[in-house]
Amino acid sequence: MANLTDIQKYFPQATKSIAGKIWEAVPKAQRDQLLEAFKGLPLDRNPFNALVDLALIHSRSTFSKPKRVAIIGPANVGKSTLYNQFIKSKTDKAEVSPIPGTTRTNQEANAGLFSVVDTPGADAVGPVGETERQAALSAAASADFLLLIFDALQGVKQTEVDLYQEILRLNKPYIVVLNKMDLVKRFQDETIATAARNLNLAVEQIVPVSALKGDGLGNITMSIIAADPSMMLTLANAMPQFRRKIAWRSITTASSLSAAIALTPLPIVDFIPLSLTQVGMVVNIARIYQYKLTLARARELIATFGLGMLGKILFYQLSKAGGVPGWVLSSAVATSMTVVIGYASIEWFEKGERVSRQRLSELNKELTQNLVTRLKATFTRKPSRKALKQTVSDLLAEQSETESEAISIPAEQPANTRKKRAK
Repeated sequence: MANLTDIQKYFPQATKSIAGKIWEAVPKAQRDQLLEAFKGLPLDRNPFNALVDLALIHSRSTFSKPKRVAIIGPANVGKSTLYNQFIKSKTDKAEVSPIPGTTRTNQEANAGLFSVVDTPGADAVGPVGETERQAALSAAASADFLLLIFDALQGVKQTEVDLYQEILRLNKPYIVVLNKMDLVKRFQDETIATAARNLNLAVEQIVPVSALKGDGLGNITMSIIAADPSMMLTLANAMPQFRRKIAWRSITTASSLSAAIALTPLPIVDFIPLSLTQVGMVVNIARIYQYKLTLARARELIATFGLGMLGKILFYQLSKAGGVPGWVLSSAVATSMTVVIGYASIEWFEKGERVSRQRLSELNKELTQNLVTRLKATFTRKPSRKALKQTVSDLLAEQSETESEAISIPAEQPANTRKKRAK
């Protein structure tokens, strides 16, 4: 889980000073709210879209004009690739190529909570290069926050140090991003240390990322938000929805794994790995809602739901009907049990309400029957674990937030989208 200290470590001193002054101007009650909200934010590979989607409505009512974030750095360091990771619309994508100078002009697009500006290389030379350089510096001068990006493979040379010093003179809040870390895997620590030493920064003030693969983007996003308390407040207002969506993501992951575990047609509730998966899911959901829950307490909580016996009974009831392959039934029951346990956990942690056993039983039976129908329509024969996990994950990912609250899965896909999958 993130906290404000985790994010502030990336700030160079100039950013800390600017952000600190803004932070001190925020009333204490709001500061406490923001600090509490930060505790619930997971920094996964790239939570950016989830954050933005849920905070956007609040953002529109909070800001008359979105903040501008400019991505600036030498040519061919991955500025456009990073820009493409943030933008909301695919039509706004920047052209990307290994040829230096592909980006010739500034390009700005909506990133939800803020707008993001892609810039040409700020180290270009010659008449054309100077024009591009001035365009980049102009974007930086008019931005509210800067992402100063360098290439981990090429390192930080004197020209990059000169650019860094020029950026400092703009007196803008910024962070330093070291891109293409996936290309220096064996030497990551040494690469970061060398870049930090050349820029006279602490190692922890360098944000290592792979813009191409999406690694480290969560840290960039949260750094931008943490530097502006107004954006943090917007995010805090969206936290209840955000937590539910992240919890649903956890349920999706655990449920698809449960389906794969139960691929062998046996009474799935006897599987130890299944129980461990469900317990781990409940603990994870508790963390999202900032509850301290031990593994033992999670097992007790699952037992209070009474779904273990319900799942076993349902398995045997449906197996008597015939016409359903054992692996389909095992996987459907395991998935529905895990989904329902996750749903009950959310209701418990979010509202303090215990869903009745009758309601859980109804949901479990309905989900199982619908999943049986969907799996039979999708596969012509027993699939691999990987294929089954992906299919169940896709089915659950189809659900909107409203649907995830109702945890309803349609029994069939529309005829024009239904697919037959083989192993």
